[in-house]
Amino acid sequence: MTNTTAGYRPVDRGSAPDAAPPLGDLPPAGAGPAFDLLDGVRILDLTTSVAGPFATMLLADLGASVIKVERPGAGDDARGWGPPFLDGESLWFLAVNRNKQSVTLDYSGPEGRAVLHDLVRRSDAVLLNQPPRVARKLGLDPDSLRAIKPDLVYTAITGFGLTGERADWTCYDLIAEGYSGVMDVTGPKGGEPQKVGAPAADMLAGQDAALATLAALFARKATGRGRVVDVALVDSMTRFLTCRIVPYLGSGEVPTRSGGTDSVIAIYQAFETADLPITLGLGNDNLWSRFWQAVGEPEAAAETGFGSNAERRARREEIVARIQAILATRPRAHWLALFQAARIPAGPINRIDEIARDPTMRERGMIFRIDREAGGAVPQVGTGIQLDGRSNVPRSAPPRLGEHSRAVLAGLLGYNDDKIRRLAADRII
Repeated sequence: MTNTTAGYRPVDRGSAPDAAPPLGDLPPAGAGPAFDLLDGVRILDLTTSVAGPFATMLLADLGASVIKVERPGAGDDARGWGPPFLDGESLWFLAVNRNKQSVTLDYSGPEGRAVLHDLVRRSDAVLLNQPPRVARKLGLDPDSLRAIKPDLVYTAITGFGLTGERADWTCYDLIAEGYSGVMDVTGPKGGEPQKVGAPAADMLAGQDAALATLAALFARKATGRGRVVDVALVDSMTRFLTCRIVPYLGSGEVPTRSGGTDSVIAIYQAFETADLPITLGLGNDNLWSRFWQAVGEPEAAAETGFGSNAERRARREEIVARIQAILATRPRAHWLALFQAARIPAGPINRIDEIARDPTMRERGMIFRIDREAGGAVPQVGTGIQLDGRSNVPRSAPPRLGEHSRAVLAGLLGYNDDKIRRLAADRII
């Protein structure tokens, strides 16, 4: 066996997860201009929680001006989600709300609704996550808002969509994961179904909403038409299972929980080493051969019954046991360095604190902090997109509740001081 450390840079794992938050150790946001692909586009964000705010943050990251409308005194539901909190602010809220302006507005009554309609008239798209029944009650349904601005792009994020018998059913990420089938195939073999370890349905639906809103805005430039975009958490989460559902539809084989060891690729799972686990994926015959050469048993690749992925799947249990016996003889760092040098897909199973310290993630602008002008800092995860060879730079930290109410009402809507004071006295803003 060859032992090499070239190319692999292990994170200092330590003996336990970090006890203290690593905010002070985070690099500051990069220098340079922010992405400006959507410069001149104004988004009205009427959403709460995760899916909608994530969608509008993606649009803001790409350069759109996003006005986030929140309930006076309470704001976005996610502002109350915690602990953990940072200086009294929910870290879940801070995760999905940078690059936005916050305006507080009670639009349940006619005066507040008039303000909202003024904002709609000056917006290119509006995103909301109210069930259709509630949207109609508040005058936020597609027909009502497009009567105010006919070319408006209207994007609704709901649990089950704008139509059908489930349209007004309430939903969260957890509920959508259960409906979609992902929980039934997640977890240990013979064990209980498990939720994905992140709000997967929320994040997927948010990304779908941002993508569809962009496409509708692009089409509007050519046609002048607004569109109604209908994104459902259950739909987005179900689409996530495409590579599970289509094989079932074509074969009739219902997948079951396996602890992540039942891939269509014969060897595609986690393995234990002498100290820490790794992942290993041998997705084609070339990788299969290179693996056995790397571990010093080149003859194993050509053994009878190992010639194709289908043959290897039939003998998976035997092969897995054989590979596991080899990997258990040396520590993780040895194997990852060896496989990296041999161009074999493998990697660590990082804890959250480890990926947060990963030097490559920091170099690519994925983990950083935003320093606030008034003091303090906010930890962030980057856009995840490189443009012209560089990562995005945030324009602003997640807003305090109502931080921009006066600036937006005066600067965008042209309201005078007397009107703004009256709205505040009546607790509309």
